[in-house]
Order: sequence, then C-alpha cells, then structure tokens
Amino acid sequence: MRTRLLGILLVLLACVLLALGVPLAASEAQTEQQRVVVDRIDDTARFAALAQNPFGQPDSADAGEQQRTLDAELRRYHDVYGISAGIFDLSGKELHAYPSSWQNALSGDSAEPFREALDGRRSHDPAQVWPWDGPSARLVIASPVVWDGDVVAVVVTESPTDGLRARVLSAWLWLIGGESLAVLFAVGGAVVLTRWVLRPVHDLDKVTHDIATGRLASRVAPAGGPPELRRLAHAFNEMADHVELVLDQQRAFVADASHQLRNPLSALMLRVEVLGMELPDGHDEEMAGVREEGRRLAQVLDDLLGLARAENARPAALPTDVGRIVADRVEGWSAYARERGVSLDLRVPQGDPLTALADPVGLGSALDAVLDNALKFTPEGGAVRVETQAEAAAVVIRVTDGGPGLDEDELARIGDRFWRSPRHQNTDGSGLGLSIARALLTANGGAIDFAAQQPKGLTVTVTLPVG
Repeated sequence: MRTRLLGILLVLLACVLLALGVPLAASEAQTEQQRVVVDRIDDTARFAALAQNPFGQPDSADAGEQQRTLDAELRRYHDVYGISAGIFDLSGKELHAYPSSWQNALSGDSAEPFREALDGRRSHDPAQVWPWDGPSARLVIASPVVWDGDVVAVVVTESPTDGLRARVLSAWLWLIGGESLAVLFAVGGAVVLTRWVLRPVHDLDKVTHDIATGRLASRVAPAGGPPELRRLAHAFNEMADHVELVLDQQRAFVADASHQLRNPLSALMLRVEVLGMELPDGHDEEMAGVREEGRRLAQVLDDLLGLARAENARPAALPTDVGRIVADRVEGWSAYARERGVSLDLRVPQGDPLTALADPVGLGSALDAVLDNALKFTPEGGAVRVETQAEAAAVVIRVTDGGPGLDEDELARIGDRFWRSPRHQNTDGSGLGLSIARALLTANGGAIDFAAQQPKGLTVTVTLPVG
C-alpha cells in the first residue's frame, strides 16, 4: 500500500510540476526571444533612418557619401555582432548588404518579414526559436524605409540564433534543476507523509496476522497517524479484547464441561458393566455396542480436554533438538506400526543437530497426533515416511502416509474441529487430533500444512521457527 500511495502522490506531483514547468519554460523562451527581437527592431529602425536620404533623394549632393556611410555601418555591424543586414528595393533586389548573402529578399526566411515591411509595418512576432531548432535557424527582422509617407526601400537583418538558443537552454536547465530539487524535497515529504499515514495500517495488518495465526494477545500499539486510523486501531483493540474474552470463555466452558462429564460417564460405564453381568444370555452384542459407544464418548471427552489445554497453554519456546524428539516419537509409534503391518521410515540428516524454537512437550504431542493419523489411514503393507530437514530460517518435519488421501475441498477443511472426511466416518477418531496439533504448534510460532500426494496419500508439513 505504501508503494501505491507514494506512486499516486508522485504522479500527482509530476503532473503539477509539468503543468507549471512547461508554460514557464515556454514563457522563458518567449521572453529571451522578445528581448532579441526588440534589439533587432531598434537596429533596423536606425538603419532605416540612415537610408532615408540616400534612397529618398538619390540625386542629392550628399547621397553618395551617405551610401558609403551606410555600407560602413553595415560592415561594422556584422563584424561586431555577427548579424547580416541589408537594404533592398521594393522588388526585393539587394542594394546594400553585408555580407552579400542575399540575391533577393523575397525568398527564404526573409520573405514574410519583407512583405510586412512593404506594407509600411515593422515585422513583429517571428516564429519562436527553440533550443532544438539547430544552427540553421535564423531570426529575421525587416523595417520599411519611408520618405514622404511612401515606402522606398526595406531594411532586413538576419541574426544567428546560437546565443539565443544557448540562453534559453541555460534557463531551462536552471528550471529543470529547480524542479528536480523540488521533486527531491517532495519525495522526502511524501515518504514521511505516507509513513505517518500508513503506520497504523501497517501495525493493524501485523496484529491482524498475529491474531489470525493464534497469537491472540497481540494488540495495536498507540501510534501516530490520522485521527480516523487511530480510532480504528483503538476499536480493533477493543474488538480483539472481546474476541479473546469470548474464546477464553468458550475454552473454559469446553474444559469444564468435559471434566464434569468425564466422572458421570465413568460411573455410567461401571453401571453398564454391572447391568451387563445381570442380563440373560443373548444380549452380548447389544452390550458390546453400548461399551463401544461409551469408550468413543470417553475418547471425545479426553480429546476435548486435550484441545482446551492446548489452546489455553502458552509455554515458552526453547531451543529444542527437533531431530531427537522426532526420532523419539517415531520409536514410540514403531510397535503400533508393526502391529498394523505398516513400514515407518525415518530420515534425519547427519551432522549437526536440527535446533528450532519449540515447546518440547507440545511438539511431541503434536507429532503423536500427526503420526496417529498417518498410521491410522495407511493400509497394511503401506509405508509412512518421516523426514526432517532445515529450510531457510526454519526446521521442517514432513510426514507422508500411504492412505487414500484427500481431495481439494477436503484439504481446505482438514484440521477443523470435529471434521472428518465423509469417506472415513468408519475409522476410529473424534476429528480433534489435528486440531490439537495445530493449537500446540501455533502457540509458539509454528505452523502445520497439508498437501495431497500423487497418486495417493497425504503429506503433513510441520514448520518450526529457528529464531
């Protein structure tokens, strides 16, 4: 979210800077050109004043001297400023120019300014020159030579634009530098702003994940941010407190109910046994069914008590030799595996012990539930494989059985309380074993996952944090 919000702010900032910078850059270029145009207009007006007498009174005694003076001025003007200038008659033919680069002023870039001057107007607003136009771009200004109200000649100046383009480019570079500096400050401000706005959201996301994975004591710490998000964090903490209270009450009720029912059930089973001894022959099958249902109910109550203890217990996680505990539990289940005709294979890497943070007692109980489930559903002649290895920042235990496995929908529900696959309803069990294993593992940051194997079977993966 921080990246997306920061991206949105930066896009808006870029749009604002472009909206301000582009017109400002164009205005700067126009200002620089206008300054040059004003200077050229003044120069053409001066040359037009010098050319009035020679061309207005060509037969006067001073006409020749004035024309020589005009030629000298045009030459000196070019030598000093590098600007070409010339005097042209009404047909566009060159009369005086330096250097002699024009054959006719009615061709090329000077055609339009020349026609404006023929109408008695000084040329204004030449096409804008941009830095990318190249050295061939010229700035042409024309001014009429007027005598007795009539246009008798036209003065044309053609200026190179190298200096103009360089000044515009320099101004643009300063503008780009200023906007880049503004962008850097804005990015820093946007980062601080997004961090301030999203800090409660980040904390809320982390605490939500903690609660979802079983760490119900996590709460959102008081932090900065907008008032709306602070109120949301406070409301979330109140909700989490209420949820934790309800769950504690539920667990207490399950534990108390299971404990209170266990003694009456034991007394009831004793009475059933006494009654069975007094019944006449022929009722053995019914009594066997009653005893079986009683044992099943007792197992459910025991599992409920185990689940309640697992969910309420919060033992400290200690550095634990996982390989040793796995080997111990596999050894404990070996006799049951031989009795069922199932091969129980353990694979532990040699070398340094695999150490992870876990509650040794809780880990052993969780492995008991997983191994019991694997051996229960693996048919005679099948195999159960137990592997332990280090992966990334965790120690992983995988238990793969040779049972019928589960489909995708069933995998989504495995581990839920009292859930059992409809295909396995005739198999002994209460549906609480894997729930107990999950509660024992998640209490200290562990995890348990389930995946189907091909062509059949189920793999249970237990993940324990290293540190």
